[in-house]
This record gives sequence, structure tokens and C-alpha cells, in this order.
Amino acid sequence: MSAHIGVTGLAVMGANLARNLARNGFTVALHNRSVGKTDTLLEKHGHEGDFVRTESLEELVNSLEKPRRVLIMVKAGKPVDSVIEQLEPLLEAGDIIIDAGNSHYEDTRRREAALAKKDLHFVGVGVSGGEEGALNGPSIMPGGSKESYEALGPLLEKISAKVDGEPCCAWVGTDGAGHFVKMVHNGIEYADMQVIGEAFDLLRSGAGIEPAEQSKIFTEWNKGELSSFLIEISAEVLGHVDAKTGKPFVDVVVDAAGQKGTGRWTVISALELGSPVSGIAESVFARALSSQADQRKLGQELLAGEEAAVEIPETFVEDVRQALYASKLVSYAQGLDMLTSAAKEYNWDLKLDEIASLWRAGCIIRAELLKDITKAYAADEKPANLLFAPAFTKAIADALPAWRRVVATAVQLGIPVPVFSSSLAYYDGLRRKRVAAALIQGQRDLFGAHTYGRVDAEGTFHTLWGEDKSEIEAVDTH
Repeated sequence: MSAHIGVTGLAVMGANLARNLARNGFTVALHNRSVGKTDTLLEKHGHEGDFVRTESLEELVNSLEKPRRVLIMVKAGKPVDSVIEQLEPLLEAGDIIIDAGNSHYEDTRRREAALAKKDLHFVGVGVSGGEEGALNGPSIMPGGSKESYEALGPLLEKISAKVDGEPCCAWVGTDGAGHFVKMVHNGIEYADMQVIGEAFDLLRSGAGIEPAEQSKIFTEWNKGELSSFLIEISAEVLGHVDAKTGKPFVDVVVDAAGQKGTGRWTVISALELGSPVSGIAESVFARALSSQADQRKLGQELLAGEEAAVEIPETFVEDVRQALYASKLVSYAQGLDMLTSAAKEYNWDLKLDEIASLWRAGCIIRAELLKDITKAYAADEKPANLLFAPAFTKAIADALPAWRRVVATAVQLGIPVPVFSSSLAYYDGLRRKRVAAALIQGQRDLFGAHTYGRVDAEGTFHTLWGEDKSEIEAVDTH
């Protein structure tokens, strides 16, 4: 039997992708460093499709049709390099190695370039949707060469999530583009989760609304423009009662958020690209701060926090809903703008309408508003920023008064809302005619002769601050 694809690394994600492929009619060769995992999968799920059991990578490769497709599902970093080193001498020109884990895109670019010299294809594939998505249909973001997608694409499209019959899978760009798009997806996910958490805290600490009642509110929100997977599961979490204590589940969970690194990578990459993802950055920092247990304990004892007495308006729940929607829009706008910056830097032809369409189902940030985002970037005149698309310009304008009221109320109450407030600051930074950067350029010129531009003349200038403060035109030394 010649298998269509091989999967090595049969932890939960690898096993579920293998099962998904088999369920969709593909013959899947299985390999794991520990053969026991292979046998466990076959024992429990061997009836779901055609599998080939192998005990070594050589046996795995020999069981595959050509061009061989080998999917790696091991921990990112050195383990991926190790498997590649073992696979490389076993493969022939035109064969394809697929990394469907959360690898850093720069590692993917390095691996793709090295293997291309040996006539092997390396494809970094972003997969979103968690364990359930991997089994039942994830959002899939493949990079690599166009040629490799011709051989691999039909398999990935078949197992992906579908919207109106269309697969949530498409080739997004060369070398590391797939993993980069997945990384940015995760950055948006961080911001989305944080801003939902801020909405919960405002309703609880500000308006005194208990989790069970909030569950009903979130369920109602999920019927409108906020409809999304994350709002849906937030309603479920808020409605859950701890069996041991009878308390709301959220009250017995330690308020220290973990992270696996993709959000942090997004922020680091954004800094390198000069792309302002302030909402995403604040969500990563909020998780970091939440985990500083010792400092937070001291802060509770030592830091003043006399919150003002604030009258909560009857419209507060609706205000929070509108502020949440506006902040979510900013998260998507910042992430998509970062993709535009990366496309220029790495010479990727990233189609933002296609990428948004990949996120409509199967992934963690799937949401109703992605349909409108897809339409905005599919238009003949594509917006330079998502917030400039007419539909979203109006949506933010409508939400703006509530957004400002919520941030002001949070500040008065001493409730931290880093993503609500930084997203609003980003919006204001885009729309203001003049910002503080003029003074900053003056400071930079005074202490470091970094020069500045003038609003009334072309060219670059420097003021002789230590002399007579006269202005000279700067000479380009490059």
C-alpha cells in the first residue's frame, strides 16, 4: 500500500491531523519515536480510515507515493531540525517536508532555503483550531513554494474547515509566510482574549454583575456583530459552576495567564518591522503582569488605589459591548497592517482578503466580522488600513462615544483596561492632525543631531542648539 502522506509525531495534534486525513479518504503512514503511541492510535482509531504502521523514518518514507509528503508534528525548535536531519538523506528531489507546528517563521525561512538547495520542498503550515480543529477541520495557512502547494494543497483543502463549501485553506506565500500569518493570527487572538477579559472585569468590578448573569449577556452578544468563537466560549466559561465549592468557576481559577510564545513573537516581529500593534503588545504584557504573583501581592499591600466613586450609567452594559467591538476591530486592523508591512519586507504577495477568509471558520479568532473584513479587502479599492474601510469607519464612529465613556470610567474605578485604552489611543493617533512626535523630533535633534523635517519646506534640517540656534540644511552622508 502506498500512503498519500506520512505523519511523524503523534501527540494529540499530530494524531488528530492523521485521523482527519484518514477520515477524508487519504491513506496515512504513521510514525512516532515511541512506537507505543502509534499502536495506541491504531487500537483506538484504526477503524476510521486507512493507516500504515511504521517503526522507523526509513520505513515511513518507503511507504509513501511520490512525490513523498511527510508531515512533522513535533515541538518547535531543535526537535524539528533533528527530524529534518534524519529525513533528508532518505528523500529524493521533489519530495515535500511539512512542518505544521508553531515554528518561528525565521526558522521556516532558514529551513526552506537550505532544503531548496537540495531540491527538497519545505512547507511551513500554520494550523489553527486546537485539538478539535485538527480533527474536524482547522483553518490552514500553508507557505512554501507554489509548486509544493500543487502536490500538497488538495489534501490540506480537503481536511480544512469549510464556509459555504469553500475551504479555509489557501497558499498564502513563499518560504515562511504560512507560519508568519499564523503567528499574527495568534497575536490577534491574544488581544481578542484580553479585551474580552477586560469587558468581564468591567461588568463584574464596575457594575457588580455576577458571572452567571454575564454568561447570559455574552450569549446575547454572540447573536449580533460580536458573534465569534471566543465570545461563545466566554459565555460557557462564565456560566460554569465549580463542583467542589459551588462558586463561579472563574472565581476559583488563579488569575495568572499563561502563554506559549506566539504572541510574544508577534510583538517582537512588529517592533522589527516598525508596525504599531499596541493592542496586541498590551495583551502580551497583561499576561506577563498577571503572572508576577509576588509583585502583585506586594502591590496590593503597598500601592494606593483610592478609586473614585463613580455612578454607573444604565447604558453601561451596552457601552461595554460597543467598546469591545471597537477594540476588537483595532486588533484585526493592527494585525492585518502588520501583514502588509511583512509583505513589503519579505517580498510576499499576501492577499489580505484570502487570509481573512481563511479565518472565518476552524480557527480560534473565527468571527462574524471576518465576512465584512474579507469583503473590505476584496473590493477594487482596498483600504490602506482596515479602519478606513467605509463599513468600519462608520462602525467605529458609532461606537466612539461609548468607547470613551468606558475607558474613562475604568480609569476612575482603577480597573486596568490596557487593550481598551491602547486601542482607543491607536485610533486617536491615526485621526489626529498633529501628534507629540514634533516635540520628540526636536528633542532628538538637540541631544543627538538626528535632524527633522519642516512642514513648510522640503529637505532635512538641523538646529545648531549649542551655538546660535540657527538652522542649517542637513547634508545626506549616505
